[in-house]
Amino acid sequence: MTSTDQERWSRVKGRLRAEVGEDVFLSWFARMDLEGVESETARLSVPTRFLKSWIQSHYHERVLSCWQAEQCSVRRIELTVRSAARPLPPKPKPAGHDNGAYDARVLKFDGLDGRSLSSQLNGGLESLGGSPLDPRLTFETFVVGRSNTLAHAAAKEVAAARRGDQVMFNPLYVHAGVGLGKTHLLQAVTWAGNAAGVRRVLYLTAEKFMYGFVSALKTQTALAFKETLRAIDVLVIDDMQFLQGKSTQAEFCHTLNALIDSGRQVVIASDRPPTDLESLDDRVRSRLAGGLVVEMGPLGEELRLQILKSRATAVRSMYPCFEVPESVLLFIAQAITHNGRDLEGALNRLLAHSKLTGQPVTLELAEREVRDLIRPQEPKRVKIEDIQRVVARQYNVSRSDLLSSRRTANVVRPRQVAMYLAKTLTLRSLPEIGRRFGGRDHTTVLHAVRKIEHLVGNDTSLADEIELLKRQLQE
Repeated sequence: MTSTDQERWSRVKGRLRAEVGEDVFLSWFARMDLEGVESETARLSVPTRFLKSWIQSHYHERVLSCWQAEQCSVRRIELTVRSAARPLPPKPKPAGHDNGAYDARVLKFDGLDGRSLSSQLNGGLESLGGSPLDPRLTFETFVVGRSNTLAHAAAKEVAAARRGDQVMFNPLYVHAGVGLGKTHLLQAVTWAGNAAGVRRVLYLTAEKFMYGFVSALKTQTALAFKETLRAIDVLVIDDMQFLQGKSTQAEFCHTLNALIDSGRQVVIASDRPPTDLESLDDRVRSRLAGGLVVEMGPLGEELRLQILKSRATAVRSMYPCFEVPESVLLFIAQAITHNGRDLEGALNRLLAHSKLTGQPVTLELAEREVRDLIRPQEPKRVKIEDIQRVVARQYNVSRSDLLSSRRTANVVRPRQVAMYLAKTLTLRSLPEIGRRFGGRDHTTVLHAVRKIEHLVGNDTSLADEIELLKRQLQE
């Protein structure tokens, strides 16, 4: 390989960096090396099979076009793996080490098999961040409906995989509102993965991850903590929105990269999509968004009724005398629309009343007992993407125009209107809105909001237009 080839490769990487952005480049191309250029073929290498597969699937044409811009004779890219597998880290020494007590915990962690992991998680491993599992939260008790079919199918696919299988969805990122089944699905993945006995699966809340990392720093055992986590076959992280702190986020990003690059599986749940996690570092958001992102929608009435029937059947297995008429279940399914936890709470109240008083469950009883759980219908949650789409259609411009740097009048006004609506109809901060409108500064957003507020007070035609847009977005 000549020095000219290396110089060209440096320029190709510069083109890639400019086209895909710094975050994506660091995630996928930073460890790609040039092996040589022969005839019409540029031979490149990466350290893992996963990187090879991902780049071939998503960036092959872009890499080739960047090469051809530097060397038009190159017609083909050949991508190979320098090292097909990442070796497992050595287990720490159990005795004679300065941190013997911690090492004993790590040894127990590293030696887990599928049959003992669940019990260990609820015991000694909590000091390492392992969160306890609820034995009720399995795939068998998860009720599938239209709003969660894709998330359920992806989770089952992940749980059924074996060590060495090609990883399809990595990371698998599930997001939904409170009480819609995220934790149930993640714990089901953990139970099923452990039951198979061939992979080590660890379930953590973001809070437990933070606690484990900070504790390891304090006891000067951070290296053992990191290596232990990176030896896991499947890492499951719940409540990602609570991950805070620059050092903790940086360590999570390193762990995430190490696991994914070595072909291990990562499953994550949050109450919002990766792009809306404003407190997270851009690199973490970019890596999370690079996998399969699935939303679990609100529970429809039919699904709520199925959940109630399933829970009532489970309760009757322990309390055979507990009978709930179909009309009562239907009333609860229609009245309680917020989330699954409220449904279970309503059923528990009826069970308590039935057991303590011995009276049968009636519709009148249900109406009285669950009155405080019936909440007013919440307004539709408006997304910035929806605002951009509706505004672009209203003013006959494209969404890319709104995100561009164009300053023509037919683009500036719609862009300002869209920013104004984003500020008034969502909870997003000014910096976040600016980032979602082509990386603009928050002062630009503030100027747009104040400009439209002033115009609305003086221009009834514009005020009517904005009210129309609001109605379309909230329907």
